[in-house]
Amino acid sequence: MSNAVSGLPVGRGLLYLIVAGAAWGTAGAAASLVYRTSDMGPVALSFWRCAVGLVLLLGARLLSRRTRTAARQPLGRRVLRAAATGIGLAVFQTAYFAAVSATGLAVATVVTLGAGPVLIALGARLTMGERLGRGGLAAVAGALAGLVVLVLGGGRTTVDPWGVLLALLSAAGYSAMTLLTRWWGRDGGTDSSGTTVGAFAVTSLVLLPFAAVEGLVPHTEAPGVLLCLLAYVASVPTALAYGLYFAGAAVVRSATVSVIMLLEPVSAAVLAVALLGERLTAATLAGTLLMLGSVAGLAVGEARDARAARGSEPEAAPA
Repeated sequence: MSNAVSGLPVGRGLLYLIVAGAAWGTAGAAASLVYRTSDMGPVALSFWRCAVGLVLLLGARLLSRRTRTAARQPLGRRVLRAAATGIGLAVFQTAYFAAVSATGLAVATVVTLGAGPVLIALGARLTMGERLGRGGLAAVAGALAGLVVLVLGGGRTTVDPWGVLLALLSAAGYSAMTLLTRWWGRDGGTDSSGTTVGAFAVTSLVLLPFAAVEGLVPHTEAPGVLLCLLAYVASVPTALAYGLYFAGAAVVRSATVSVIMLLEPVSAAVLAVALLGERLTAATLAGTLLMLGSVAGLAVGEARDARAARGSEPEAAPA
């Protein structure tokens, strides 16, 4: 199940994406605890999340002894890739937080994560010729249906047009980030570690002025707890999760990536029931099963296609 271009096995890329999606789902609960512990705002939290995550990634990169293909690439190309990915990440996060503020968490989540797979599937088809097939389309439809049931099935919601537009902008940023990562991954010269570091550096710079206006240093009566929460948010759902995401997104089909990352609300729902005492409803269970089934179906199909492609490669002629 190796990807012939970048060298990372597709099966391992799928595993990376599954872990990243599950880790992303814990960020919401950690962020809610940050808000309860201090008066930190969402933009400031995003900035510290990326800035501290950048420090952790730089440390891990310095400790790594692997040969990096990015070091042999022209500086201009590396800067362009970092800028494009970082701006996409900044738009994705900032517009999503603004959409949550304008129209609520449920609608913002459904519109952002629901529009993402559609935009990515269309973009991948137009720019890279990636086809999902009937089974893939059915899996995407099932995942989106599960997302709607999971998020909106528990109660009433209020839809604000401005909030919906912000959520669509967030989905566009996420889609651009995913498509660019996949496009660059096809040439075999992508260094996922370098991509993640560059994206976080650009995102931190973009968010810094907005975070400064909101307030960089929060007021809290429990600084130790706040520091531990920030360390967790910066390390697990940020440095680790995005590092795995960029590595997996470079070798897995873009539409499959977008559906696998829908594990984020599933992980958040499971965490809310298991640790935060929320009630397990029929909607939560049905939506979770629909999404897990769709993710499993796409992952199996991706691995099967990769195995078939590898088996069809011509063997080298004897010397």
